Amino acid sequence: MDNFYAYDKNNWEQFYPTNLNPITRADLENLKAFNDQVSLEDVTKIYMPLVHYISSALDSYRQWQTKKSDFLQRKPFRVPFIIGISGSVAVGKSTTARLLKYLFDYLLPNRKTQLITTDGFLYPTATLQEKGILERKGFPESYDMKALIDFLIKIKSGESEVKAPVYSHQVYDIIPNQFDVVTNPDVLIIEGINTLQIPAGQNIYVSDFTDFSIYIDADSTLIEEWYLNRFKKLMETAFTDPKNYFYKYAKSEPNEAIAMAKHAWETINLPNLNEYILPTRDRANVIIHKGQSHAIDKIYLRKY
Repeated sequence: MDNFYAYDKNNWEQFYPTNLNPITRADLENLKAFNDQVSLEDVTKIYMPLVHYISSALDSYRQWQTKKSDFLQRKPFRVPFIIGISGSVAVGKSTTARLLKYLFDYLLPNRKTQLITTDGFLYPTATLQEKGILERKGFPESYDMKALIDFLIKIKSGESEVKAPVYSHQVYDIIPNQFDVVTNPDVLIIEGINTLQIPAGQNIYVSDFTDFSIYIDADSTLIEEWYLNRFKKLMETAFTDPKNYFYKYAKSEPNEAIAMAKHAWETINLPNLNEYILPTRDRANVIIHKGQSHAIDKIYLRKY
């Protein structure tokens, strides 16, 4: 990655050494996504310097918004600073997004931060079935990109309330008439596999609205391992609920269920990663690279 500076954990920490201890182990456990791993050391050595770096970009962004309003002789209004977080399924995007929000709330209490995922802009299951692309769920064509772009336009226009549809992993579908409401925050974190993508036939992309972007990276063999481990644990927990979409797998023979999950990885998630997600990695401002057990081993910072 010639376009990036590379740092290991200790070198990255030196950019913002701190004795602050902003989070407890219990709080960190509550923040992390199911079956993900993150250490207090990573919070101190990786995320604290990263938040400090992003907050500097936020300050510059605010100054530019003021100067632009002065130049245009317009009344200034708050335009949210948008952070996009991308990467494969099961790589830990949700944990990073939640942790960043927590740290922004802690370190910048006078700045309002909100978080949404792009999952809410997947087409409903019925629509995917009508289009014949239910097996392509997660691929670019399975998202209502017009609705997502319209949402982002309203956010950047400074509207006081903008609604985003809500997706439930419990029922594997959009929840009708339920919304997350974004109320003109200072910082909006958007997490999803498609925040850096350039879908075919689009003239405006999600990344046109993001002011800072992060890609969570790991070797695909490790991500497959995390994906399958998560599936196994879900079979023992969430999938045992009869209301869960995947309940049938919890009731089936374990080896058959695992074989199905592996097939889904090989025919859906891995091709999606290789064809549409991984190629966007170099568009990020920062790449967080993970090794064994989700441990962060490298940070890549784009040179320009």
